[in-house]
Amino acid sequence: MQLEFLYSKIHRATVTDANLEYVGSITIDEELMDAANLQEGQKVDILDINNGERFQTYVIKGERGNKDICLNGAAARKVQVGDKVIIVSYALMTPQEKSEFSPSIVMVDDKNNIINRNELLKTGKYSTLCASNI
Repeated sequence: MQLEFLYSKIHRATVTDANLEYVGSITIDEELMDAANLQEGQKVDILDINNGERFQTYVIKGERGNKDICLNGAAARKVQVGDKVIIVSYALMTPQEKSEFSPSIVMVDDKNNIINRNELLKTGKYSTLCASNI
């Protein structure tokens, strides 16, 4: 049996733009996409830390190095520029596959620069950081 498990996450990214006139989706800097193993068109959950909104959309590749996190279309109404968001993807796996898999966790600073990647899971400090509300 397959169950849905965490595949990757970009933690505490800062929303840089909200474009209501675009067709839809979230534009993510290609560097962040690569770090989180996200693919263009992949479904993601967006969790807005500032207002509690939780919604789904799909990824559009942004220009590498621009540090863009832009919500487009209807999703633009659910965030404000400057909001902190968590971008989460999931994958279907068997329990055996899950036991051999490690999700990609990408921590970013206020300007969406990568400050940590996966080391938190390996050291066991991830749960401590979550509890302290990083």
